[in-house]
Amino acid sequence: MQIKRVVVTGIGAITPLGNNLRDYWDGLVNGVSGANIITRFDASKFKSKFACEVKNFDPNTYFDRKEVKKLDPYAMFALVAADEAVRDAGITPETVNFERVGVIWGSGIGGAQTFYEETKAFCAGDGTPRFSPFFIPKMIADIASGHISIKYGFRGPNYTTVSACASSANAIADAYNYIKLGKADIFVSGGSEAVIHEIGIGGFNAMHAISTNNENYLTASRPFDLTRDGFVMGEGSGCLILEEYEHAVKRGAKIYAEVIGTGMSADAYHLTAPHPEGLGASTVMKLALEDAGITTADVDYINVHGTSTPLGDISEVMAIKRVFGDHAYRLNVSATKSMTGHLLGAAGAIESIAAIMATKYDIIPPTINFQTEDPQIDYKINYTFNKAQQRKVVISISNTFGFGGHNVSLVFRKFVI
Repeated sequence: MQIKRVVVTGIGAITPLGNNLRDYWDGLVNGVSGANIITRFDASKFKSKFACEVKNFDPNTYFDRKEVKKLDPYAMFALVAADEAVRDAGITPETVNFERVGVIWGSGIGGAQTFYEETKAFCAGDGTPRFSPFFIPKMIADIASGHISIKYGFRGPNYTTVSACASSANAIADAYNYIKLGKADIFVSGGSEAVIHEIGIGGFNAMHAISTNNENYLTASRPFDLTRDGFVMGEGSGCLILEEYEHAVKRGAKIYAEVIGTGMSADAYHLTAPHPEGLGASTVMKLALEDAGITTADVDYINVHGTSTPLGDISEVMAIKRVFGDHAYRLNVSATKSMTGHLLGAAGAIESIAAIMATKYDIIPPTINFQTEDPQIDYKINYTFNKAQQRKVVISISNTFGFGGHNVSLVFRKFVI
């Protein structure tokens, strides 16, 4: 079997930094914080009163009123990002066989807001079961991939990956492998999440996972800083169009980067905590390097999982040092969650976009909000603190790790004709 090459020919994004790719990338490069006081509900009684919300988003701008009733916000975000990516890639029935176009999407939670609203309304009533006929199809985590395929008529493989915060990275890895094996020509792949609501914030507060630094909400996401106290909740979506290389060349598509390797592993350690020595993280990076057929010395940039949690940041640094040895001090690392917050199941998608854009434009987006050194972290590594840095980026890696011990690493290479 001939192994196919896979390239990225379209990108779409809706994030706390901007509602399209250009604004998202500009926000990253300029070190903008997406955090603010929560506007979706009254969070005054919650431990965390802030989050990284998508801003200036009016569903009626993108969907008619009937569609809005059928869509949870996580599906809306998916459709908006996918539409930008599909248009960016120039996918049309005249140039592409839609039977060879699939959708593999990722979401860690799916339509939690719909579940909350329907349940709340039932509990507030007299016990008579009155539920929207759209309740289930709005809530289920797979429905975003269904909506995307229905909108465009894509009839290739279609499903959703659910692996907590690694969900969209898993989706991209699966899409890459399908194309490598010749199972499809194109995949629409990425992820979306929308959990900035009462049960989302309340649930993560209960497990002490998110920051409660309400006085300093703009800078609360501070990876690798001594005073970090948890991640900041984010929302939105990222979408990549993955395409078989020869197919892309034949139809004259522009190419952002090449996907050259993936790795997947499990910590097999704890429900929510990372392995204290970063064993799962080091394993997944080794597997990704092997799959890509490159050495550690070839890597220029790692977009780390870097959530701003006390344990997670330390274990990921340990893993990088174990895998890369002395080269760890020659590459750049950055945690873009310092700006976007943590988009949970969509994190892998928007951070893959950051890694791809770094290879395209030779700019490393920063890790913002750093002030105080943690004695448990090695600061000889270049974390790209507080300001973007110019350097040639040929190979970049995006790391994504999820509750349950799910780990994914994706490897991208600069595309040169």
